Order: sequence, then structure tokens, then C-alpha cells
Amino acid sequence: MKLFLFVVILATFACAQDNAAAPSVPPNQPNDQQNGQQNDQKARTLIDQALQALGGPAYIGIQDISQEGRTYSFHLGRPNGVGTVFWRFYAYPDKERIELTKKRDVIYLENGDKGYEITFKGTRAEDPKDRLDYQRRHHYALDVVLREWLHQPGTALFYDGQAVAEQKPAQQITIMNAQNEALVLYLDDNTHLPIKKSFSWRDPTDKQRNVEDEVYDNYRPVQGVMTPFDVTRYFNGEMSNQRFLNSVKYNQNLNPSLFTASITYGSDTPPKH
Repeated sequence: MKLFLFVVILATFACAQDNAAAPSVPPNQPNDQQNGQQNDQKARTLIDQALQALGGPAYIGIQDISQEGRTYSFHLGRPNGVGTVFWRFYAYPDKERIELTKKRDVIYLENGDKGYEITFKGTRAEDPKDRLDYQRRHHYALDVVLREWLHQPGTALFYDGQAVAEQKPAQQITIMNAQNEALVLYLDDNTHLPIKKSFSWRDPTDKQRNVEDEVYDNYRPVQGVMTPFDVTRYFNGEMSNQRFLNSVKYNQNLNPSLFTASITYGSDTPPKH
């Protein structure tokens, strides 16, 4: 009997020693930190592939863009008309000029924190709501995200797995900056080119969450840059705008005067007749 008790005590002591030496995390439990690093690396690899597919240094080196084409606006998913021709001039990072109609007599200018509308009446400050909408779209613009967000401190990348975008097999990635603003990017499984981007924001007035999507199609090489000639925007699932390009040129050394204007009328000043 004494011998039996001695064996039991010895076995208990040995078991306690084994438990003390065992790791606190069960061996079958995933290592969250390691998985997170692998997820981040997967996302960054896919982003690098996308940048190379877009043109690599040629894409990163874009300083200005000149476009001509036709644009269509929609309301509640239905077209507002037959569309209109447009000319667009963009200087990285925050200057844009859009000329509408065949006479090019309706012009919208964006220059940093200022916006203008130019018509036969003269030049006035851009409508505050239109200005806010433009600033939001520009903040989430694909070139801004790929050329700026990725290099900002605190930006995180998440690989979300395989997905389907515009009926194409895709890889889904979320890019989140230090302000917890997120953009979801869908990359073509075969070409690695962006198919679609999506972001959401909350309306400060009604507190409702809105989702904006942009779809890229009909890619063609232009000066070493793979360029989508068809771009479609959606607002809360309904089509809001389409652009079809006829021509694109890069790095034409645009004149800065294209993006400057002086207000000639406003709420306190009547337009010129």
C-alpha cells in the first residue's frame, strides 16, 4: 500500500512538472500575429502586382492627364439624357478641369481647397455640396490611394480572399488608413488590374451610410500605362455616372493657367449680362 501511494505521488509530481513546462497557448491554437503578418504580406504582394500591371514606374510617374470622351449622368439609375462630350485635364495631385458641351462653355475647376463653376454668366464658387462630393471622391481616388495612402504611417492592408467583381474572378483587398477610412479594391485574378473599388461614408445630416463604387473596364495601353477607357460610378447600388474615353494623353506639361480662375459673381454679386 505504501509503495502504491509513493508511485501515485511521484506520477502527480511528474505531471505537474510537464504542465509547468508546457506553453500557455495550446499547440493547435492559431498564432494570430503570424497569421496577421501573412495576411498583410499577401495583400501587399497583390497590390505590388496591380501596380506593375498598371504600368509600374510609368503609372507612378503620371504628373498630368488629358482626356476627351463622352459622359452620361443618371438619376435613380436612369440616364438623364443622351450624354455630352467632355474634356478633362488633371494635374497630380489636386488640380482638375472639366469642360462640357461641344462649345466647351461649361467648365468646372478644382484647385486644392477651391472649386469654381464657369458658364456664360461668369465665374462663381462651386456649390458647397458639389464641392464636398468632389473632395470625397478625390480623397478615395484610385491614384491617391495607391500613390499616397500606401506610404502613410498607420495604413494597414487586409487580404479578404477570393471574390467575384463584375462577373470576373477577383482578389479582394481592404486598404485602411490611420483615420480608419477604408477602401475595398477588387483585382482581376488573371491580369491583376483593378476591376472595382468601393468605399462608404456616413451622411452628416441624416446619419445614413452611403456606398460609392467605381468600375473600370476596357483597358488599353497608353504611353506604357494600362488605362481604363470605360469608367462607371455607382451610388448605393445605382448607376450615377458613366464615362467613355476616346483619347488619353499623359504628361503633356499642362499650363497651370488651366486651373486658375477669379470669381466674378456670387450670392452678393449678380452675374454679368
